[in-house]
Formats: sequence, structure tokens, C-alpha cells
Amino acid sequence: MPSKVKLAVFDCDGTLVDSQHAINSCMTDAFIHVGLQPPPISRVRRVVGLPLAQAIEMLADEENAPIPTMVEAYSVSWQRMRSGGDLDEPVFEGTHDLLKDLKAGDWTLGVATGKSMRGLEATLAHHGLGRFFSTLQTADRAKGKPDPEMLELAMVETDAAPSETVMIGDTTYDIEMAANAGVRALGVAWGYHAPKDLMAAGAEMVAETVADLNRYLKSLEERSS
Repeated sequence: MPSKVKLAVFDCDGTLVDSQHAINSCMTDAFIHVGLQPPPISRVRRVVGLPLAQAIEMLADEENAPIPTMVEAYSVSWQRMRSGGDLDEPVFEGTHDLLKDLKAGDWTLGVATGKSMRGLEATLAHHGLGRFFSTLQTADRAKGKPDPEMLELAMVETDAAPSETVMIGDTTYDIEMAANAGVRALGVAWGYHAPKDLMAAGAEMVAETVADLNRYLKSLEERSS
């Protein structure tokens, strides 16, 4: 009999919350701060989910771009937006109900994100989501996506095996991380990478809505029970 699926690990940006406009604004500030032309939002969307320094390096056209300075400028801009009440990271519709439903069942929930721990905890606290999660993994405390370390740590913390774990995300980096960790991967269509790219990267399915995702997760329970 197959192991029961018990651990669902969610990406944050583009999966739980829509932070693309805030990310693009801070990225623009980081590039302007060092006198570089900011990238278009279409390019910024492609690197969401990666560790910040790696994302900026991929976007910078200048070979010798001052990446550490740009990372600091991005972080300062983000904190300024948060402290000023201007940070816009709305939760995707239906997310609260999904997490509440899963938590009320037999699921253990986690997050694996390119955010820092400080940023993730602030986002979860702002939206009242922190109570749902038993493990939080961030790129400042583990290797970033698509390295499997965040998922491996999440499984250790929750005593879950790869066969009992599913990763849910909106980017190919999430899907690739899942493959590298030996866990199943589910994509979501409301984030930053196209569904066809998620399927090509190895997603088992791509949910069009939060309700679709909830139904599929419940079907995994039924199949493994």
C-alpha cells in the first residue's frame, strides 16, 4: 500500500500571495540605485522564487553589476514599503479556506520560499496565515531553489518521507526543486510561470483555481488511504 500523503509544502510569492507589483517596484529601485536600467516586469516575473542575489544577477545586463549593493537597496525598499503601509501582497482568493480545510484534515503544511525568514514571517503574520504552517523554509537559511535542501529540511522537521510529501508552486523552480527532492509536484496557474512551462518541468498537474487544487489534494488522500 502506498504511503499516505501527509505533508503539503507551498511556495509563497505567486502561490499564496500576489507580490509581483511589490517585487517589481523594489527591483526597479535596486537597479536605479546603482544607475542601471530596470528590467521589464516580464523578466522580473521569470526570476521570482530564486534567492534575491541570484535573481538580481540574472536580470543585470552589466557584467560587473554591484550585486550586494543592489540586494541591500532592494531590501531597504521592501522594508520602507512595509513600514509605510504601502506593501501590496494580497492573498489569492480562496487561500485561507484551502489552508483551513487542509489543516482541519490530516495534512501537515509548510512553506518553502525564496523570501528571507523575516520577510516570510511578516507576510504570514500580516495575513494571519502563520498558524497553519508547521515548517518554514527560506532561502537565507538553506540553499535556494531548485536545490532540494528546503524540502529536505521540511521533511526532517515534520517526519515526512518523500513519498508522503507534495510541493505546490507557481514556477519551474518549485517543480524542479520537488524533482530534486524526490517528491511529487503540483503547479498553480495563477502565479508567475505559464502552466505549459510547469508541466514541461515535471508538474503532475496544474490547478487552474484554488478549488481545483483542494480537490486534487483530497484525491491524493483518497488514493493513498
